[in-house]
Amino acid sequence: MIGLAADPYAPDGDEARRWAEQELQNPRYADAKPTWFDHLAEDVAEFIIGLFSPDAGERAGSTALVIVTVVIVAALITVLILWGRPRPSRRRPRRDSDLLGERDDRSAAQLRAEAERRARDGDWDTAIVLRFRAMARALLERDIIDPAPGATAQAIAREAAETLTAHHAELAAAAGAFDRVRYLRHPASESTYRELVATDDLISSARPAVPA
Repeated sequence: MIGLAADPYAPDGDEARRWAEQELQNPRYADAKPTWFDHLAEDVAEFIIGLFSPDAGERAGSTALVIVTVVIVAALITVLILWGRPRPSRRRPRRDSDLLGERDDRSAAQLRAEAERRARDGDWDTAIVLRFRAMARALLERDIIDPAPGATAQAIAREAAETLTAHHAELAAAAGAFDRVRYLRHPASESTYRELVATDDLISSARPAVPA
């Protein structure tokens, strides 16, 4: 048998390995690798095929439960992303908003206490302004009104009267007393202040009208 002569162009082991590594670095081989989507599609196909396997009936109950759970969770996540967390239906009082031309975040109780202090000092003008603000703040805290920024005393009285329909006259009179002191600079009196206090007490205990 005639022996084959060694091929002078055949690479040795190290060189052959180097050639193979260089060839595999060619971009066309990387492009041919399966992507994450290919792997996902393969997993889904295997799952669907598995549903029709002989022992699929034994796993049907647990598999269906898993699928339903995943669908519900996915739906909830989608709703939260699109619409955000549910918000409470009852709005919070806008304690930090402008009220009757003043940015005063004091509560109705605090404003009433300050009005009483001014009344004891005989400062009826300031006492009336503070007492009407206290009444407006109380209406806001009870969610009876939701005035726009810059709303006047008359606007607040009209909005409150839409709910406290039986006290329209008292609310209008209280707003008039506030306007005469605050804007027209008419001097106030103790009797005017006491009338406003009585109106504030009346409104504080009044029940909103029930819609027909």
